[in-house]
Amino acid sequence: MATATRQKRTSKAKTTKSTPSSSSALSTPTVQTLALDAGNYDLKFFDGVGHPKAIRSVRYQLPRGRDSVRFSDASPLVSLPDGSRYHFGAQAYKYRRQQQTVIENKVELARLHLYACLEPINGEVSEFPLNLIVSTPEPMRNAAGLKDQLTGMHHFTRNNVEFRVNVESVTVEREGMGAYYHAQSQGHIPDNGYTIVIDIGGGTWLTRLVDAEGDVIDENVMNRGGSYELAVSLSFDKRLTDVLGTTVDPGIIMDGFRSGHSYADMGLSWESWLDEHLDPWFKGIFQTVKAQYTPYMARVTKFLVTGGGSHLISERLMGRKLFTVMGDPQFANVRGLYLLSEDTQLCMTTK
Repeated sequence: MATATRQKRTSKAKTTKSTPSSSSALSTPTVQTLALDAGNYDLKFFDGVGHPKAIRSVRYQLPRGRDSVRFSDASPLVSLPDGSRYHFGAQAYKYRRQQQTVIENKVELARLHLYACLEPINGEVSEFPLNLIVSTPEPMRNAAGLKDQLTGMHHFTRNNVEFRVNVESVTVEREGMGAYYHAQSQGHIPDNGYTIVIDIGGGTWLTRLVDAEGDVIDENVMNRGGSYELAVSLSFDKRLTDVLGTTVDPGIIMDGFRSGHSYADMGLSWESWLDEHLDPWFKGIFQTVKAQYTPYMARVTKFLVTGGGSHLISERLMGRKLFTVMGDPQFANVRGLYLLSEDTQLCMTTK
């Protein structure tokens, strides 16, 4: 049984924030605020202004003797003091062998993910202090490791800009609760009863049972079963493999979930028979939720569905009274994490 971590929140994120002039920022930069949700599919980050940004959670480590392909803020090139270089984002697909975060240990990659998502202040200031709020599926297991990785001075180069960033503090939050706080700020959480948060990510999915005071009273973290599992199921379908004449990359199918259910530039789509794989995946998740929380069901007044994979099932839940699927679910967690900062903090998850 989980214990309470936060009181109920109703405040909304700030839409604007004051920034020093270029001259003063260069001499005395203030502590910065940025929310980062380092997910299996996307690295999402948000500074409270405009819309959150995303970088595809794929990378390629360049050999020392190889030039990189074109880099950008959406596909940054990160260089470390030891000479190692990592190209993140969609551009990583242009190399022969890229690495997918979805099949790796995200906690061990926390530092690299932070570097990929840090941009210069006002496009020019790259030396500043930083506070972090980090969320992870299992804080009891991962909090110490995340704090050890992220606290202190960081020196790296991103897109040929040298950074010196001092992380002054790291606070670890439960993954999925950011979306709850965001939903609460929008009036989606009832004042009475329990809310079940169902966060469907790329590699994992999890649930939190939250009472009306915002206390987490039960939870379940599934280390498998996210949208990557659905992609793996599709990757073995002969209607794909026979046409392609080779093995199918589940990572490319993951990309196809966001672009008309088509495989890369091949003109091959699984949309007409997606339901054959989607239905058992969908039912497996909700049967598990029902079994987990059977003793509490009479008091449940809301099912809050969120996460980057939730768009795959949103139509099935449309019109169901107790269900709310977060709008722009890919960024719900990062928006909610930003609500946890009062002035200048960076919120980061390892989803």
